[in-house]
Amino acid sequence: MPAIVTLTFNPALDKSTSVTELISEKKLKCTLPVYEPGGGGINVARAVHKLGGDVLALYLAGGPAGDLLGQLLVNEGIDTASISISQNTRENFIVADLASRKQYLFDMPGPYINPGEWQECLGRLEALNDLKYIVVSGSMHPGLPDDIYSCLAEIARKKKAKLVIDTSGRALQLAVQCSAWMIKPNLRELGLLAGQKDLTVEMAGPVARQLIGQKLCEVILVSLGAEGALLVDSETTTRLLQPKEKVKSTVGAGDSLVAGMIYKLSLGETLVEAARYGVACGCAATLKPGSELCSKSDADRIFSSITTLRIS
Repeated sequence: MPAIVTLTFNPALDKSTSVTELISEKKLKCTLPVYEPGGGGINVARAVHKLGGDVLALYLAGGPAGDLLGQLLVNEGIDTASISISQNTRENFIVADLASRKQYLFDMPGPYINPGEWQECLGRLEALNDLKYIVVSGSMHPGLPDDIYSCLAEIARKKKAKLVIDTSGRALQLAVQCSAWMIKPNLRELGLLAGQKDLTVEMAGPVARQLIGQKLCEVILVSLGAEGALLVDSETTTRLLQPKEKVKSTVGAGDSLVAGMIYKLSLGETLVEAARYGVACGCAATLKPGSELCSKSDADRIFSSITTLRIS
């Protein structure tokens, strides 16, 4: 059984295309669409697999879009466990405007999940053995109970596994109440957790340390986009800086960041070095168009250029 399991409550079938120019109220000729499996945990699993790691992708899916998503994962050689749901898996639409060189992401809402479906998902997770990391990433489905993260935390404790949560909005507020091992907010999300607006990078370290002191989690990895990341635990705060690269798309960069870090941690790497590799993976993902994830060759090349600065 893989040491890393990702859980995706709200996966998606991502459809990417491009147009010469995005113009309203005009029939636009699109390029042939590219279909990819998507959603936070799905993308983390795909990235871990691309890096050479063993991972199991656990997810809920239904309808034709769910079937295609599952087939695409099989085609990539990813180990999966799918829970069937009565409603259709969502489909996201990504359009690149070649004239402006901008990309537009149309993120659809997820279907309703009934109690029997999410309870089966938790049961499948609880039946797995030899877990080291449980990565729950992405948005919450309608129908999931507010204590879903607490249920996951209890499973992680029973399995002696580390629970990693990457979500946003109200879901993140709920997630920190369960004392996960690690969360990955951005600056704005960290500020919302702490009740502080317009949080700066300089303020982020002390704020994250305060949240850790309240036993809300043990590790916080603050993603800073093109500026890298900030790694905070109970003892140290480390700034991770990445090189300037030509960005094609930021879709999937955060998932690649988590994947690279957890992959290296599963191999026994230190927290700081694992975070360095995670930042390299996040940066590598921005070199790819559409919703493509990081490549191992790009991540390995960029890794040597990731610098660390211990702040405290």
